[in-house]
Amino acid sequence: MPQNINQPSNQIRLTNVSLVRLKKGKKRFEIACYKNKVLEYRSGVETDLDNVLQIPSVFLSVSKGQTAPTEDLKKAFGPKTPLNDIIMEILNKGEMQVGEKERHAQLERVHNEVLDIVAGKLVDPRSKRVYTTGMIEKALDQLSSHGGAAHKSEGSGTATPTNGESGKEKAKEMPTWTGVVTTKSAKSQALDAMKALIAWQPIPVSRARMRLRVTCPTSILKQAAKAPTKKEAQDDAADGESEKSTGTVKDRILSYVEQVETQDTVGQEWEIVGFVEPGAFRGLGEFVGSETRGKGRVEVLDMAVTHEGD
Repeated sequence: MPQNINQPSNQIRLTNVSLVRLKKGKKRFEIACYKNKVLEYRSGVETDLDNVLQIPSVFLSVSKGQTAPTEDLKKAFGPKTPLNDIIMEILNKGEMQVGEKERHAQLERVHNEVLDIVAGKLVDPRSKRVYTTGMIEKALDQLSSHGGAAHKSEGSGTATPTNGESGKEKAKEMPTWTGVVTTKSAKSQALDAMKALIAWQPIPVSRARMRLRVTCPTSILKQAAKAPTKKEAQDDAADGESEKSTGTVKDRILSYVEQVETQDTVGQEWEIVGFVEPGAFRGLGEFVGSETRGKGRVEVLDMAVTHEGD
């Protein structure tokens, strides 16, 4: 006669999982996610939690199938904190646990994405031509091999900190680059990489800019702008530009413009000429088109290069 073996009620067996772990209140809590979905969720690509979580439960040990007792959760997260809020905190703040092979693939994916972003936003200030990802990679390798900094290249126009106390203090204040990690988004790391390249100039680089003219009916300028999508809001937050997510139509347009050249009102139309990063051109065009229902325009006047601080 077959015998039934009872599995403890707080044990759940899962396979092919990616763990996210958070230590809180002297306890370590884990959630079980589908592989590759955690980064997609954190970057805003995936928004459906059902596609991220294998099961909406909190574990003390996923590998042992041991779920966290309710009392442990109350002590660590507070007696009135809902389970969903606990899961969200672990998902957003926890550390991902991945195998060596998966970690290497993840690092390579983020590394390539960082290179693509940087190569698309920096140019040679003399020729105004973009660099290949290979050249950007070599320049970043040079920075990381020197502890995040490097000597300037010939003719870069950026002074290398001198020897002595003043030089050391200046070097400490300058941005550094030590390599790609998997715990930060590719976009935020690309911004760090660009700051270090511009500061240290291992190769001559400047931020690429487009000179644009934006026109918009004055009757629309003071209207409240439509709320951005979650992906747009997360991108703005990663850039440190959360103001793009709020304000009037005029505020949102100005948030895209990094340097205003002229701004004027002629009759019933407002016009601004300024410099915009190439990566922001599409978003600005879509925003103006949708908010003005085709009455506003974005025109490219010139491809230009401006040095940081100009």
